[in-house]
Amino acid sequence: MGVDPGTATVGFGIVDWIAGDSFRYISSGVISTPKTMAPANRLKMIREDLISLIEEFKPEECGVEAIFFFKNAKTVIPVAQARGVILEALATFGMLAGEYTPMQVKLHVTGYGKAEKPEVQWAVAKLLGLPEIVKPDDASDALAIALTHARLTCHLSPRLERV
Repeated sequence: MGVDPGTATVGFGIVDWIAGDSFRYISSGVISTPKTMAPANRLKMIREDLISLIEEFKPEECGVEAIFFFKNAKTVIPVAQARGVILEALATFGMLAGEYTPMQVKLHVTGYGKAEKPEVQWAVAKLLGLPEIVKPDDASDALAIALTHARLTCHLSPRLERV
């Protein structure tokens, strides 16, 4: 499982590693919280919905995007709070999350750490054998995180190096 944290939108993506560099798409989507909702209730909603996803899909492991850089301090705090809730929900099920920066995800999905978003989206679709990119962007990002985590924990492609 991969999770792209946010407060308004949390992306999730679930893949199954088959063998070698083969993966199967299972599910993806977003948890959306209303901006009119109190911050504590938004965090509660994220936690409850993530727990429902974990109970439904029973992932063995999870990758979560790390906070790396934010231009706006008003944005980083709510995202950090959402990450905390996500990490706690995973820990409730005995899962310790692999944490990956966007550069690490881009590197392990496209082979280039500074790839643009469309390149990452097409790489995700190709790796999962999908005919088109996954929408919305947060779901595609979460699938990229899931693929990165799977590549680093299930096996390591010989052409990629650990970051």
